Amino acid sequence: MLEPLIYELSTPGRPGHRFPDPDVPLADLPEGMIRQDLMLPELSELEVVRHFVRLSQLNHAIDTGFYPLGSCSMKYNPKVNEDAARLPGFAHSHPLQDPSTQQGSLAVMYSLQDWLKEVGGFAGISLQPAAGAHGELSGILMIRAYHRDRGQPQRNKILVPDSAHGTNPATTTMSGLRVVELPSDARGNVDLEALRAECDETLAGLMLTNPNTLGLFEERVQEVVRLVHDNGGLVYGDGANMNALLGVVRPGDLGFDVLHFNLHKTFSTPHGGGGPGAGPVGVRDLLVDYLPGPVAAELEPESEALPPLYGLVMPTKSIGRVKAFHGHFGMHVRAYAFIRSHGKPGMRAIAEHAVLNANYLLAGLRQSYRVPFDRRCMHEFVAEGRFEGVPEIHALDVSKRLMDYGFHPPTNYFPLIVREALMIEPTETESKPTLDAFIEAMKAIAEEAHSEPELLKGAPHGTPFGRLDEVQAAKQLVLCCRPAELERAAL
Repeated sequence: MLEPLIYELSTPGRPGHRFPDPDVPLADLPEGMIRQDLMLPELSELEVVRHFVRLSQLNHAIDTGFYPLGSCSMKYNPKVNEDAARLPGFAHSHPLQDPSTQQGSLAVMYSLQDWLKEVGGFAGISLQPAAGAHGELSGILMIRAYHRDRGQPQRNKILVPDSAHGTNPATTTMSGLRVVELPSDARGNVDLEALRAECDETLAGLMLTNPNTLGLFEERVQEVVRLVHDNGGLVYGDGANMNALLGVVRPGDLGFDVLHFNLHKTFSTPHGGGGPGAGPVGVRDLLVDYLPGPVAAELEPESEALPPLYGLVMPTKSIGRVKAFHGHFGMHVRAYAFIRSHGKPGMRAIAEHAVLNANYLLAGLRQSYRVPFDRRCMHEFVAEGRFEGVPEIHALDVSKRLMDYGFHPPTNYFPLIVREALMIEPTETESKPTLDAFIEAMKAIAEEAHSEPELLKGAPHGTPFGRLDEVQAAKQLVLCCRPAELERAAL
C-alpha cells in the first residue's frame, strides 16, 4: 500500500525498456545475487521523459533567468563550448589510451596550460585539481613541501584574512598547518599591522583572495606580498575572483607564488549542480618542480620533419597526483574553446564589463541598501539585507521575496564580516535591461520591508513550493527516495 507514496506514476506491467536478445550463452547467476525486493517503478519511456522534464522546469538556471550569486560567477556558458566538448575525438577518448592516439587531447591540455600561464603571469600550470578548493589544497601542499625541502619545517603557519573564502582555513587545516586569521581594516583591506605582527620564523604563507569576498581590490597588495616574502613566507592567491582581473592584472606580476583558477567561474565551464569543476594551479619558478602531476608537455620529435609530440611528465619534486588521471578533461576543452573564442582583447573586455556591471548595480542600490565598505567595487559587492526600524526583516527574507520577482537570490550571509550579507555579482554577460529590472525589484523589496514586512516574511509566494526549512534539510538528510517505513520493511 506504500508504493503509491513513492512512485505515484508507477503502474505494474508497464515497462519502459526493452532489452535485445543476448548474443552470448546464458548462465545462471549465483544465488542471492539479484534482489527481488527493490520495487522499482514501472513506467513508459514517455512518462519518464515528461517526469524529468517537469522537474527540470522547476529549477532556476542561467539559461532561464538572472543568477546574481556572489562569489560564484554564474555567467552564461556558451553552447559552442558544449559542442566542442562533445566532439567524438574528445568525448570518446580514454585516459588509458596510448599517448600516440591522444595527441589532439594532449595538445589542448598543453595549449590551455600555456594560456593560463599567460593570463596569470606564471611559469608553470597543472590542470589536475578538480575544483577551486582542490586547487587550494594543492597550492598549500606545495608551499609546505617547499619549506620542508629547504629544511624549515617550523614554518607551519598560514595567515588567512577574515574576508577570505571559507575553504581557505579548511584547506590549511587539512594540510596539517596552523590557521591564523587576519582582520580587515576600515576600507576592507588586510590590516597591515596585524599582518606585521604575525610575520616571524613560523610563517609559511598567506592565502589572499584578490579581489576579496567583499568585491574589493586589495589596495596595498604589493606591500602585503612584500611583507610576507621579506619574512620567508610564500603568497597563495585564491583565484576564484579572476573574472575581475582578466587581461588587466596578472597575479604573478604582483608577486603571488601560487594561484588556482576556477575554470567553472572565470572560463565559463558549467558551475551548477555541484560540478564537475576544475581548479588548475599556476606557480612561479620556485614552485614549478612541486606541481601536482603529470602535466602536459611538448616532447622532442624523432626527426625535424615530424610535428611536435605531446606527452605527460611528472615534475621532479611533485607533490604527486591529486586527481585520478589528468583532471576533468571535459572542463579543459570547454575552457579552451572559451579562451580561443575571445582572444586577448576579449579577455580584457570580460573583466571590464564584469566590473562595470557590478558598479552599475552598486550605484543603483546604495540608496536602498546599506553597503558597509562603500567604495568602487570590482566584479561584485556586498550589501546588508536589514533595514532601520524593521528588525524582523533579514537577508533571507529579501532573498526569498526576490524569487517572486523572477530572480535567483544572491549569496546570503557571506562573507561573515558583514551583517545580513547579500553578495551580488552580475557577471559580464547580463544586459542593461536585466540589471535595471533587478535594481527595480530590489528597490521594491526595500520599500515592502517597511510597508508590508509580512509579505517578505512569508515569501516566496509565486513559486511551486513555499519557503522551505533549509536548516532542517541540511541537518536531517534524506538520502533514499523511499519512505522510512518501506525502507525498514525491505530490511
